[in-house]
Amino acid sequence: MSYTNLNYHIVFSTKNHRPYLDDSEMARLFEYIGGITKNLKATLLLAGGTTNHVHIAVRLHPELSITEFVRTIKSNSSKWVHDTFSGGFAWQEGYSAFSVSQSIIGKVVEYIRGQKEHHKKLTFKEELKFFL
Repeated sequence: MSYTNLNYHIVFSTKNHRPYLDDSEMARLFEYIGGITKNLKATLLLAGGTTNHVHIAVRLHPELSITEFVRTIKSNSSKWVHDTFSGGFAWQEGYSAFSVSQSIIGKVVEYIRGQKEHHKKLTFKEELKFFL
């Protein structure tokens, strides 16, 4: 038997960092991402963000690569947003992913939960530079 604890903080933005969705649409998007995550045998700890980017705290199944997870999330959610809300919606190419130890995953979840307040002080680009 194998035991794993593969926690990640994943960040990606809308195309050209354009604000697309309002708060209620974002909430529905995060629920949809939760469904995709469950279908991939991963555990969504929290999805959050603002109108121009998404943060995902997730525990991946060991058979699932980060690349496969993000590609599936982005392609399926992009089609869903396009069909449900906005025909012009698209995600930016690429993503950022950071491995997270169990000892601080709670802090990452809280960080994601506080995105609205956080981005009153810091832009998405400034935030990403901080992570990198």
